[in-house]
Amino acid sequence: MFKDLNQAWDMDVIFPGGSGSPQFVAFVDQLRADMKDVAAEVEGGAPAGADGWAARMDHIQKVARDSRHAGAFVSCLTAQNVADSHARIVGGQLREIQATFANILTRLDQQLLAVPEDEWRALLADERLASLSFNLDERRRRAKDLLPLEMETLVNGLSTDGYHGWSELYDVVTGRMTITLEDKEGKPVTVSPGQAANRMSNPDPKVRAEIMSRWEQAWAKEADLCALAINHIAGFRLNLYRQRGWDSVLHEPLDINRMTPETLDAMWGAVAGARGRLAAYLKRKQRLLGLEKMNWQDVDAPVGQSARRLTYDQAADFVVEQFGRFSLGMADVARRAFEERWIEAEDRPGKRMGGFCTGFPLNKVSRVFVTFSGSMGNVATVAHELGHAYHQSVMEGLPPFAQNYAMNVAETASTFAETVVFEAAIRNAADEKEKVLLLEDKLRRAVGLLMNIQARFLFETRFYEARKKGPVSVTRLNDIMVEAQKEAYAGALDSYHAHFWASKLHFYITRPPFYNFPYTFGYLFSAGVYARAMEVGPSFADRYVDLLRDTGSMRVEDLARKHLGADLTRPEFWEGAVDSVLGGLAAFLDSKALE
Repeated sequence: MFKDLNQAWDMDVIFPGGSGSPQFVAFVDQLRADMKDVAAEVEGGAPAGADGWAARMDHIQKVARDSRHAGAFVSCLTAQNVADSHARIVGGQLREIQATFANILTRLDQQLLAVPEDEWRALLADERLASLSFNLDERRRRAKDLLPLEMETLVNGLSTDGYHGWSELYDVVTGRMTITLEDKEGKPVTVSPGQAANRMSNPDPKVRAEIMSRWEQAWAKEADLCALAINHIAGFRLNLYRQRGWDSVLHEPLDINRMTPETLDAMWGAVAGARGRLAAYLKRKQRLLGLEKMNWQDVDAPVGQSARRLTYDQAADFVVEQFGRFSLGMADVARRAFEERWIEAEDRPGKRMGGFCTGFPLNKVSRVFVTFSGSMGNVATVAHELGHAYHQSVMEGLPPFAQNYAMNVAETASTFAETVVFEAAIRNAADEKEKVLLLEDKLRRAVGLLMNIQARFLFETRFYEARKKGPVSVTRLNDIMVEAQKEAYAGALDSYHAHFWASKLHFYITRPPFYNFPYTFGYLFSAGVYARAMEVGPSFADRYVDLLRDTGSMRVEDLARKHLGADLTRPEFWEGAVDSVLGGLAAFLDSKALE
């Protein structure tokens, strides 16, 4: 039993003193020096023989590891205090260092490509390089897709102030935005977009409608600048893809996520097949809310509120207990996280929105960022992020390059951990009302990850097609967005969010592109893994570790075939996963507990 856990994470064990830490400054200086040494080494030409290549990869991976360590520290600093301007400055310095590293890797990849095939196979057979064979083969294959070295180096250099600059402009525009709402007494109050979004789940439909109206107005006011940014980001990509000879905007995101177009199509086909069931959930929710119309802002509205609230200590007990029912290893990582203060859970002003988990490879620990307020949803979020921490823990001991798993499988362990805890919460519900409220929360999440994410995907693919003909106007962006939402939501809503393309940060992320479908993949893939775990029983825990360890060195189709015996290019796996995440739908539709 935990008692009086500290809800603030401990960053001083990483580098004492925050963004002004002398130790951190020294670490970044050393990183910059190491980067310079590696750059000179790589520019000196390809190494000779297995000895030279093994040493080269050791040096490269050390710099990659240290860069990741420094970046994780800055991410935590800026999240815990959005006003930490010095941390943002250091973050900018790290981005410049990372741009230099990108050029080093580009030159390295060209050297890999130049190795004759027979010599290449002999190198990968060497015991010092065998554990990197997949990753080096992947780098070599991708190098064939790129422009000549000088051109790719120029692209990397120009991207910092060009391509990525448009993403930073979006951050500045949205960071200065304010929205004027009314408090409980009817007095005007100025809030950030994030605060306004949090208030969108107000139980009063009139309040939700007013917030939504102000929300749309605020984004409409900034739409011209947002359109400028998204058009230039897309224009840069399309021009670069054309120069590289890539005929599909999905070429890069699919390759980054190590999956085929057939797998993506099979997944979206299963999602499309579930729209009717999700629409039935939304119609039932509309009746429970007593609404004549089901509008965009009503999708996340509460249909009731559980009286149950957990303290942070109780949440920690519940998470560790449920993790332990599946895997003692998962429980041990969670216990360490709570006891050693890996988690920033304090509900206080000055923190950024959302949650994340990041790893510190030198300390072999993680840090989890959430804001805990006592709901079972908060508990599930903590479990989700601890799933990421567990994933990282089982990767320890592998070479840094073999730990680089893509975003789609990155969501596997986190969503799996969340499911373990959330399904336990449903089983342990105090009464029928609490059970139905939890089921509604589960189904609401399904709407987000199936309907909402598909709407984003449909919008982005169609926007890129339109962008090939020239810049796309705000009006047309709105039209494409609403069309995508109507299709993805199966027409179940009476109004939509036209400026969603402006308000959603994910469309402006330049590393990596198409920051949408990996969420749905991870959600459904983890559901398939969870279903297999329930089928196999306790012995699956070891197989699960093996699956996670392979996420950095296998394509997803091979990963599923090896560990699940599943073919991801066929609809059967995805249809089963959809059935799993919609489990409980019938109980929700039939229950009278909330009437």
